[in-house]
Amino acid sequence: MEKITVEGYEFIRIDLPGAEAIFSTAKNNLSFNKCTDSGKKNIENLKKWFNLKAVGYLNQVHGCESIVYRGKDEENADGIITNESNTAVGVFNADCIPILLYDKKTKIIAAVHSGWKGTLDCILSKTIEKLERDFKSKSKDIIVCVGPHIHSCCYEVGEEVKDKFKNSDFYRFKDIFRGRNLDLKKCMLYQLQDRDIESENIKYLDICTYCNTEYAMYSYRKNKDYGRMFSFIYLK
Repeated sequence: MEKITVEGYEFIRIDLPGAEAIFSTAKNNLSFNKCTDSGKKNIENLKKWFNLKAVGYLNQVHGCESIVYRGKDEENADGIITNESNTAVGVFNADCIPILLYDKKTKIIAAVHSGWKGTLDCILSKTIEKLERDFKSKSKDIIVCVGPHIHSCCYEVGEEVKDKFKNSDFYRFKDIFRGRNLDLKKCMLYQLQDRDIESENIKYLDICTYCNTEYAMYSYRKNKDYGRMFSFIYLK
């Protein structure tokens, strides 16, 4: 993991064998909110900043579906997959979890957005299952990069949400709460263990969007604004 600066903006990069995983920050007010003109412009700017031919993104709906990117943006889903080189696929976040996946053998990449609803529905596990089913991926070849998100130190949820996790088949007997604070990291790791992802293939950025002081981050829960980070991956 390393900090890089592009056009005065700060990104976090994970250099993978054959791919790049990139997480934007909020430094200098860089925002990728696709509902704003500046956000759309910054999405377009990624092409020249990272020498990309296309940038695929979604209309995120807090669900558990992942789709293959076919050149059409803003489809309703929370996971996006491609095997096209120099084509980035990414997700927007400001407390939710961005996860970037790379099959180093079959050269398939994916980006996943997981809020509490997607986490409850195990979107990460289901996306990996789709890679295995539709692209013949094997768990031992998949590298997973988990980006900045709100951590258990700052993520208190209501009793209704807590009950949904406690009553779910997958999380019922798992240690994911400290009082009413939900630990999204543990949720992700439980899903990855369930899919037999090897621990050395998990790259976890230990950055809380709410309380970290090292990086500028958008946190909707903290600031109630509409700035968004963009987390993306592309094949070199």
